[in-house]
Amino acid sequence: MGTRFEDRTEAGQRLAAALAQLRDRTDTVVLGLARGGIPVAAAAAKALHLPLGAVLVRKLGIPGHEETAFGALALAGGRTVRLINKPLLERVLEHGVSPDLLAGVEEHERAELLRRAQLYPETGMEVAAKTVLLVDDGLATGATMRAAVEAVRERGAAAVVAAAPVGSVDAQAALERVCDGVVCLYLPGKFRAVGSYYRRFGQLSDDDALRLLAPGNA
Repeated sequence: MGTRFEDRTEAGQRLAAALAQLRDRTDTVVLGLARGGIPVAAAAAKALHLPLGAVLVRKLGIPGHEETAFGALALAGGRTVRLINKPLLERVLEHGVSPDLLAGVEEHERAELLRRAQLYPETGMEVAAKTVLLVDDGLATGATMRAAVEAVRERGAAAVVAAAPVGSVDAQAALERVCDGVVCLYLPGKFRAVGSYYRRFGQLSDDDALRLLAPGNA
């Protein structure tokens, strides 16, 4: 089916058009999943006239198949939320991936999550009693988004809406069970890597993400 979006900014603008009911709502904030979701969230927040922040998440990728997550981590008020896809984890173990290797993946991602926590003050945005729009650049398994949902619910969010330009059917179904709303612009029948749906899909640095989150840029 080919490319659907020019880049993350254009995708965020198109996402905002589908979320027009949230425009100018004083009880709503937009949080981008760091790092790839931040440019999408920044463009959406700007179009919707909503405050922009971030939520720190890390995917727990299967060794050798890192795009597929057996779980995810997210930070919630200084505590790490851990979400594991137990059926997938069991299949991974049955196929001979050692528990020690998976533990090493988690240890590495926890360390990276804590490193980023020192860099991203915008993750402290107040979400209690608010509607939180969580935005990512794509939903492959939905694991990181589900961890983000749990994180903001722990922080007292009144309602949580998950949004992404593209996602898998399975990810959307999983998120519908834990969110108050899910918006995904494109649900391909056979999902490929998120980046394959973008013409330009470069990796973001911390500096790129922090520049987008800086006051005045939203």
